[in-house]
Amino acid sequence: MRRMKQVLVLVVMWAFAGTAAAQLRTIPKEAQLGEIRHLASMVVEIDGKPQQLSPGAQIRDPDNRLVVPGALAEKSQARYVLDATGMVHRVWILSPREKAALPPSPYPK
Repeated sequence: MRRMKQVLVLVVMWAFAGTAAAQLRTIPKEAQLGEIRHLASMVVEIDGKPQQLSPGAQIRDPDNRLVVPGALAEKSQARYVLDATGMVHRVWILSPREKAALPPSPYPK
């Protein structure tokens, strides 16, 4: 019985670990908002404009896991930061919760 309780506690802790890790993500205030999709190798499209990914670029999914550019959904709402040369350096694909927290757009879709 004691062993069963230990296993149950470990399972519950493991279940909440993913949720806790996702909440620790911080997106810089200077990150721009855009709709992103993968075009080719190290090229993404942000709001209809092709942009080069920087060497060492990081793309994080809504659970804050690193993903390769080819794993991007067809179109994803994201925040991104450019490096000093104008290449896309960091990307955070927004979770439903982060999307809901966005200010309303002044332009109707």
